[in-house]
Amino acid sequence: MIDAPLPTAGRHVRGCAIGSVGIRPPRQRGELLQRREDGLGLHHLVWRLGPGWRVCSSAVLGGGLGPRAWILNAQVPGGYPRLDPGRHLAEIAAAEALDGPGAGLMTAADVTAYTVAVDGGATATVTSGLGVRGWAAVPSEGTDGPLPPGTVNIVVTLPVALSDAALVNAVATATEAKVQALVDAGLDCSGTPTDAVCVAAPDPGGRPGEPFAGPRSRWGARLARAVHRAVLEGALRES
Repeated sequence: MIDAPLPTAGRHVRGCAIGSVGIRPPRQRGELLQRREDGLGLHHLVWRLGPGWRVCSSAVLGGGLGPRAWILNAQVPGGYPRLDPGRHLAEIAAAEALDGPGAGLMTAADVTAYTVAVDGGATATVTSGLGVRGWAAVPSEGTDGPLPPGTVNIVVTLPVALSDAALVNAVATATEAKVQALVDAGLDCSGTPTDAVCVAAPDPGGRPGEPFAGPRSRWGARLARAVHRAVLEGALRES
């Protein structure tokens, strides 16, 4: 199931329904919000998870693995001029009254064109900017400087608790599914230099949690199918 983005009118626009089952479904809903910066109209997606959630991510703000009460995916202008993306994301979060620890991503892609896919309670929300893309393993050396715009951001919510290892495995599974979708879309690439992934799941609360999230596990397979469909939809729109 893929939900189309809703039109953006006014300050606050409800995003696509995040239809995973489990604890606190309303708090898993992604919201599409609008702001103005330097005279530009920009958008961002917010997940207000609330307490009792953990996120494993490569996010600019709040990356790593730990408790997170919210996730933010913010659009920024192409040729992003700031050198403090973490602070910038924190400012956007504060303006939205997002309390507690959170994870923040950014992209130069059009956030209003986000895609959503749901599979058996696993939900993937994707923003795609594929203007600058390539393969991960190339002969040239990497760089520590600013990279050109172009980002595929993936946010996954699951209704079941995962172990630490399974959360890390879920990020790997989401990445594999992304690459599969890009190839299926006919693109000669594995992604962009600035792709990011966030996987959110309930805190196991002292219990073990699901031990596996690889592509052949129950929840890893659902996650992979949801990510594949959402990334493929976004990639086909751009190709």
